[in-house]
Amino acid sequence: MPIYAYKCGSCGHEQDVLQKMSDPVLTVCPECGQESYVKQVTAAGFQLKGSGWYVTDFRNNGSGGKASGSSSGAGDSGSSTSAASSPGSSSSASA
Repeated sequence: MPIYAYKCGSCGHEQDVLQKMSDPVLTVCPECGQESYVKQVTAAGFQLKGSGWYVTDFRNNGSGGKASGSSSGAGDSGSSTSAASSPGSSSSASA
């Protein structure tokens, strides 16, 4: 459930309220009883950490391993890719 920040326009009372999205908006201030209680716009309550992902990570039917293998080294990856694809293709063909 999200936490909403409310502030009274009359007395200045501020409060964070845990509400369902389907709950009605609060309008009456719990301190002064006036109907000047408004919901405030606040920042998101989560942070995205890590390197994330890119559109190119999952292209070519999930061949993300090939993209990461080719970026490790041009000379070595060509020979290891062809060697790795031969057993992988025979095992995937039998599966």
